[in-house]
Amino acid sequence: MFKNLVPLNLPEAQLKLAKKADKLMVWDDIRKKYLHLTPEEWVRQHFVHLLISSHGFPKSSIALEGGFHLNQKLQRTDILIYKNSQPILLVECKAPQVSISQTTFDQAARYNLHYKTPYMLITNGLTHFSALVNYEIGEYTFLKDIPTFDEL
Repeated sequence: MFKNLVPLNLPEAQLKLAKKADKLMVWDDIRKKYLHLTPEEWVRQHFVHLLISSHGFPKSSIALEGGFHLNQKLQRTDILIYKNSQPILLVECKAPQVSISQTTFDQAARYNLHYKTPYMLITNGLTHFSALVNYEIGEYTFLKDIPTFDEL
């Protein structure tokens, strides 16, 4: 039933999977409901698990698929992390088969014009890029590792 799931470059997550009306579903512990398990959702759920279990992110700091308008179109952020009630980290997730490119980075940067988080992270579950954003000079400093909640 779960044969086609791509192994990711993330710690194994104990995800609760189910089949409903011939669709593979995954339990989202943040939103407290089952979701259709797309390749992007596979990455998002594993990444949320990593943030909570290995990097000290409280569940209460994580918002998933928040919406905002950009150029009169509704956009959705994959993961948005809050600290002290302020957005601090925007995470853009892609399916494993989607390579992380300049286009991907530009999409996350456009989304971040709305939130102005000091940190951005892009992942396809295989490759991860995290950066510190300096808005004053318009520069990104890429980080060696995914920051912990305390480092933000």
